[in-house]
Amino acid sequence: MTIHRQHGAAAPRPATSAPGALHAPHQAHAGYRIAPITRDLEDGWFACSVSIRSGAGQQTTDRVVRLTRLFRSSVAAADYALSEGRRWVATLPCRAMAA
Repeated sequence: MTIHRQHGAAAPRPATSAPGALHAPHQAHAGYRIAPITRDLEDGWFACSVSIRSGAGQQTTDRVVRLTRLFRSSVAAADYALSEGRRWVATLPCRAMAA
């Protein structure tokens, strides 16, 4: 898994400009916005990434995680990306305990 961190509300999302990138609807989970990104490959398989966003305005942080599994459908790729995003958020330490 590769994690790219981007800060600021105007931070570009690299997969957005990629040819063949498809974005499924996002989900909110524990204060994070989790959005799957799928991309169809030339050989008919689908790759996926997941965007995990927190904060608002100039305090926005967007983590884009590129996942290595390939799928035969964009729906399966998006489902996997969402589940991995939720799993990643669940492993974060509780904010209340840090305060």
